[in-house]
Amino acid sequence: MKEKVEAVLNDIRPMLQRDGGDVELVDIQGGVVKVRLQGACAGCPMSQMTLKNGIERVMKERIPEVTAVEQAD
Repeated sequence: MKEKVEAVLNDIRPMLQRDGGDVELVDIQGGVVKVRLQGACAGCPMSQMTLKNGIERVMKERIPEVTAVEQAD
């Protein structure tokens, strides 16, 4: 499953990098993917929207086993 998640993140990454950000896979626990937003995305007030409406939505569409995407501590 890690390879599938990394592949989806690699597809999403250019969109984040255009805005000066990035995303890093931290862990996968069951169906929950833990990521860390980096760069401009880390402090952006829209980061939760990016996480849920962007990354999580695409991840769930492409990998049915994913139940949620959360920000890692």
